[in-house]
Amino acid sequence: MRSAILAMALAMAAPVWAEDLSEDLAQDLAQDLAMQLGPDTEVSEQGTLNPHEMSMAQVMESIRNGDTGMVICSQGYLVTKSGRHEMARELFKSCADHGWTGAMTWMSQLDDRGLGGPQDLTAAAEWNRKAAEAGDPVGKFNHGLDLMRGWGVARDEAAGRAMVDEAARDGLDVAQRLQSAQYDLDEVTPDADEWRYLNLF
Repeated sequence: MRSAILAMALAMAAPVWAEDLSEDLAQDLAQDLAMQLGPDTEVSEQGTLNPHEMSMAQVMESIRNGDTGMVICSQGYLVTKSGRHEMARELFKSCADHGWTGAMTWMSQLDDRGLGGPQDLTAAAEWNRKAAEAGDPVGKFNHGLDLMRGWGVARDEAAGRAMVDEAARDGLDVAQRLQSAQYDLDEVTPDADEWRYLNLF
């Protein structure tokens, strides 16, 4: 009941500048408190006065304007950990399309788990492959695991081990640990996830 009253109060207190924004952005802002720009922010046709740089609204506006960078792209971690997976997917996709390999591995996780969209193992494996080809050690490791398991791609244990070896040479601890365990995938698979990788057929 309290949440319904709070939602009504917040809706009535919505900032007047929302009508100056695009309809989609205004709708997004109204649905999420973290998207509020701040009391001193004014948005008009001339631009934004006193922008609230630390808000999710500012981050998403930057992404939607095609601005990507390490700081902006890293905000996707906070967005997805707060449960805003659709927003995180939009942010990470834009960053991944601009070549940020960390965003590629996050897109893989979102597709693998079906967060912010349908589960798509093929797309998840493809993001890992792209990150690996771009030289990212985590991408190499994840792509190696995908190949070894046949997870979203055709199973190729030799190619998978080669990718894990590359990640290990790059200094990735978990890859070195998997090598030391003679490529026993249980070494790097949490107990809670073991069932996901069972080959039933």
